[in-house]
Amino acid sequence: MTHSKKVVIVTGATSGIGEAIVQAFAATGASLVLVGRDRERGRRALESVQKLDCPAELMLGDVADSAFADHVINSSVERFGKVSVLVNSAGIIRRGSALETTDDDWRQTFDANVNGVFYFSRAAVKSMRKTGGGSIVNIASNVGLVGCPGLAAYCASKGAVVLLTRAMALDHAKEQISINAVCPGAVDTPMLVSAHSKPVSVDEVLQRNIDSIPQGRVATPKEIASLTLFLASEGARHITGVAVPIDGGFTAG
Repeated sequence: MTHSKKVVIVTGATSGIGEAIVQAFAATGASLVLVGRDRERGRRALESVQKLDCPAELMLGDVADSAFADHVINSSVERFGKVSVLVNSAGIIRRGSALETTDDDWRQTFDANVNGVFYFSRAAVKSMRKTGGGSIVNIASNVGLVGCPGLAAYCASKGAVVLLTRAMALDHAKEQISINAVCPGAVDTPMLVSAHSKPVSVDEVLQRNIDSIPQGRVATPKEIASLTLFLASEGARHITGVAVPIDGGFTAG
């Protein structure tokens, strides 16, 4: 394997889209810092990366804790010398209309989906501007671009991520820091079928989503990882401030 010189931090790295993103960067030989909350899943993800002979570290904590975000960035610089790429993939979903969304649902959604992105991005920019630039890729959602019934808090949080992405991209463009958002639609991960108020089968959820997608299928985590990898690559250096839907045409209609 030809090792890249990139040092990549991925939040939400121990499952779903985040885990696929870790694997995609590991295949390039990058040094990796995996951020998550589940020790056992984190251990398995770390072992998987280490089998590819990639330098890697696991850091457990809450992304909504600004001190933890600073610690992750500072520790990564101490071990690897810099931070080249930050991927903010950690997130949760709470389903419900505004009337069905509790105060705790709202706070927890924004803590994980918005505050975590802000704290990690702020800390990463402080480091990247000292080392000649870098890339931040935020995993938002296509429902951060269009509305969706029954997802009031989730839509609001992902819309916030999209606008934070654009604002930070403008603030730091001259520092050679590209900041973009990936906006997946339905993806075949555990989150897709989680948090429904009524019992529902995996097949039923998948079919419901397939019926709403022009291409007639849901995305795989690997497809989201491929787009993320591109936006963090040299080939995407002139791309910043964009929010790219990857949803089989759902937002085209």
